[in-house]
Amino acid sequence: MSILIKNSKIVTQDTKRRIIEGDVYIEDDRIVEIGKISHEADFLIKNRIVIPGLINMHTHLPMTLFRGYGDDMKLEEWLTKKIWPVEAKLRKKHIASGTKLAFIEMISTGTTCCADMYFFEDEIANQAKKFGMRCFAGFSILDFDTPEMKKENLMKECEKFLRKWKNDEIVRPVVAPHSVYTCSPETLKKAGEIARKYNVFLHIHCSETRKEVYDCVKNYGVRPLQQIKKSGLLKRKTILAHCCWLTREEVNEIAKSKACVAHNPVSNMKLATGGFTPLPELLEKNAFVTLGTDGAASNNKLDMFETMKFCSLVHKQHRWDASVADAQQVFDMATTNAYRFLGIDGGVIKEGKKADLVCINVKSPNLIPCHNVISNIVYSANSMNVSDVIINGKLLMNDKKMRFDVERIYEEVEKAKEELFAQ
Repeated sequence: MSILIKNSKIVTQDTKRRIIEGDVYIEDDRIVEIGKISHEADFLIKNRIVIPGLINMHTHLPMTLFRGYGDDMKLEEWLTKKIWPVEAKLRKKHIASGTKLAFIEMISTGTTCCADMYFFEDEIANQAKKFGMRCFAGFSILDFDTPEMKKENLMKECEKFLRKWKNDEIVRPVVAPHSVYTCSPETLKKAGEIARKYNVFLHIHCSETRKEVYDCVKNYGVRPLQQIKKSGLLKRKTILAHCCWLTREEVNEIAKSKACVAHNPVSNMKLATGGFTPLPELLEKNAFVTLGTDGAASNNKLDMFETMKFCSLVHKQHRWDASVADAQQVFDMATTNAYRFLGIDGGVIKEGKKADLVCINVKSPNLIPCHNVISNIVYSANSMNVSDVIINGKLLMNDKKMRFDVERIYEEVEKAKEELFAQ
């Protein structure tokens, strides 16, 4: 397959953060040529803003099924009274339906890669493969039974999952011990050993709430990040989701470890976690900081454009400083930072790089006039402006038309809703 994007503003995200005008030619899974291009292609796209695909670094894909179920509740009450009782009823078919819906939403809103953690992760990986969505699929590990299997089988099945997907190009298997409050120190250590054995990423919630911090100190005598470190998990290939309650020393430790913080500002505000991820301090120490939506149960959306804007605004307000979390920094978090951390040969629009690209329709009232392209992307654009999405060189959405049977997926989701939420 070949794709030609003509007469467009190209947000290169190179080291100089250049924005150039011209054409992009894609063949198979790579960007082959950038400049003024005259030859033809299988697909032609014109007059766009072209950006690297956005990466959602923390989500729970099938929880699209929970969208709008249990809003405006305290976190503990929300989990115990709403989420966990329904999760206990989940089956593979529900996971498939919720994941399909998540991929439709992500593709339509400009996300080309995600880091997931949930149950029935093999089914999630299967759907990612079918859709062509780049996915770092996290096999959840906890100290209690999941809707899928008994707790004593989790480690064995996790290793089987890692072996199955280890060499896949689109799906990357990940070990995902849920948190310090659902996994014992022994479980955390074992999860880390498995991740190192297979040389894969590890994904864990960390210091999301003040209660989590207090309980960890009470039960183990240390804060969550220290518990993670003691268990051997604070490593280069670890994704730390949330990190809302960190000390300055913990910021330093994360930066030194080269682990990655997945910041989820919308979900954190919706659930009123109270703390704020110390973004300025993390960036000052050159820590890897990326962005995520969390699940649609807490965020209600999987929209990375909304996440970028919220990220910038909440930190400006919190610090009383409009210069904090500027548009370029936030855009880097959603693109370049995540590509670098995950080791994906993309995130920069350059000849030879992977063709994971998103096109934005410049003929939109909220994007006119354009004094600053990055400002327009972070502060003005929304998901409705996304017109075309390319993942691994495949055109998954062209002029807002998806290559999937969207109506059938909607019907599946409605059926799943009836089965799971019937009184």
